[in-house]
Order: sequence, then C-alpha cells, then structure tokens
Amino acid sequence: MNKILAISAVVVAIGFVAISYVMGLNGDSDDKYAQCKNSAVAGGNELGGPFELVNAEGQTVTDTDVITEPSVLYFGYTFCPDVCPLDVARNASAIDVLEERGMSVTPVFISIDPARDTPEVVGEFAENMHPKMIGLTGSPEQVKAASEAYRTYYKAHDTSDEFYLVDHSTFSYLVMPGEGFVDFFRRDVTPEQMADKIGCFIENQ
Repeated sequence: MNKILAISAVVVAIGFVAISYVMGLNGDSDDKYAQCKNSAVAGGNELGGPFELVNAEGQTVTDTDVITEPSVLYFGYTFCPDVCPLDVARNASAIDVLEERGMSVTPVFISIDPARDTPEVVGEFAENMHPKMIGLTGSPEQVKAASEAYRTYYKAHDTSDEFYLVDHSTFSYLVMPGEGFVDFFRRDVTPEQMADKIGCFIENQ
C-alpha cells in the first residue's frame, strides 16, 4: 500500500512539473498574447532589437521607420535558387489572406548578401514578390548587426564564384510596432496557418 502511495506521489509530482513547464512556455496571465503562442524559442524575449539598414531608394532607415504596423521579417538573398522565393511567397500569400480579413501587415525582406543585393536589386525583388514588401540591404556590418539581433545564421560559399550560394536560417519573424519580436514561423507553416496566428496577435494588441 505504501509503495502504491509513493508511486502515486511521484506521478502527481511529475505531472505538476510538466504543467508548470508548459505554463512557463506559454507565458503567464499577464501576457496578452499568451493564447496566440504555441512555440517556444530559447531566449525568445531577447530576440529582435534596433537595426539600421538601407532601403530600395538608397536611404538609411531604422527599425522604427520600417516597422510601423505588424510586420513579418525574413532574412534571405535575392540570388537564392529555391528556399527564399518559396518562403517569401508563402509570407506574401499570408499577407493577402490577412488583407482579405481586413488586417494590414507589412512583409519585410532583409538581405544577408549585401555584396550582390544592392538597394536597386533588393527593391526589385521585393516589388516582384508583393506590392507592400519592403526590401532592405546595407553594409556588411549593418546586415550582420541586424542578423545577430534576430539570431539568424548565414554563411556565404566561395565568393570567387559569381553564382555562389549562401547558407542561412529560414525563420520568419512577427514583429509588432513598439513591442518588437513576438513570434516566429517555420517553413512548414501554410499561408492560412500563418494568417490565423498573426490574426490572433493583431486582435489582441
């Protein structure tokens, strides 16, 4: 009997720890976006931050200039043969779904290949992907600082080859004006799923 009670106590304790852990991931009751979040990322509260980049017109802009409404940020490069176009097109489709629902969101493309992605190149790429998309590039130092703020990864292959590739992470980041990073999206999320999640954040602003 004592053995059964001891096992039960252990099970209850484990259950309590598990519930506490899940609650910790989902945030406390003071988090107005708690019901919208279903993902956890290490150091999530520290993701994002100020950046200074260059837009398609060659003007230096900051994060406050760019993020004037809910925005989806993606770090990639215009010479990317497959991943970037698919991810950015998915983001653009989600923006369109949200627009149909009466919600305005800005898609933002940040180049991690400043050597080839001039303001003109990144601007043309962004315009072709979505009329609202903002294309940003910058000096190697500016791009590195923005990437580090969002803890993205990128590494160029041999740049002596003009058709070199760049390895990079593929998350998309939801950022709210005045609040910063609130969530991220993996590649396997559909436009509709992405729109549903973003809509939840907008409705709970």
